[in-house]
Amino acid sequence: MSGAKTLAVILGSGLLLGAAQLSATPTATMLADTCAGCHGTDGASKGPATPSIAGMSETYIVDSMKAFKSGERGSTIMGRIAKGYNEEEFKLMASVFAKQPVAITSQKTDAAKVTAGADLYGSNCEKCHDEKGGLADDDAGILYSQWLPYLQYSMEDYKAGTREMPKKMKKKVEALSDAEIEALLQFFASQQ
Repeated sequence: MSGAKTLAVILGSGLLLGAAQLSATPTATMLADTCAGCHGTDGASKGPATPSIAGMSETYIVDSMKAFKSGERGSTIMGRIAKGYNEEEFKLMASVFAKQPVAITSQKTDAAKVTAGADLYGSNCEKCHDEKGGLADDDAGILYSQWLPYLQYSMEDYKAGTREMPKKMKKKVEALSDAEIEALLQFFASQQ
C-alpha cells in the first residue's frame, strides 16, 4: 500500500472513530451539565430569576420538562430547550438533580413578612409543600430557599393564567390577599 493510501486509511479510521464517539449516547451527567449555564452547577442557581433545581424530585423535573416541550407550561426559553430532548433524556437529567442537596440561597428578605408568612404556611401550604417547601417527595417543586424574584414571577404567571395552577393551590391562593401571598413567598425564600 502506498504512503498516500496508508495515510488515507489512517485518517479515515480516525474520522470514523471520532464520529462514533460523537454519536455515543450521552450520560446522565453530560445531559445535566447542559443545564448548568442557567440553573448553576449541580442545579444550584446563582441567578435570582432562575430556579434552583437541585433536590427536586425526578417526577417533578420530568413533568416540568414535558410540559415545557409541549407548550403546556409557558416559558421564555425552556420550551425551546426542552424540544431538543426526549423523555428518556429528561429522566437521565432528573436523576442527577434529584440526588443533589436542596440549594441554599443567601438573599435579603423582609423579617416582618417572613414572620407573617410562617403564620400562613401551616394552614395554606404545608400539606403540599412539606418541610417548609424543602421536601422533594411531595413532587410539588422545591420552594425552600428558592430565589424570591423567581417565586414572585412564578406566582404572577399562575395568577395571570400563563401557568396552570394546581386545583388545590388555586383554592388556597384565591382566598389570600396579595400581601399574604407576598408574605408566604418571603417565608419560602428566607429558609436556610
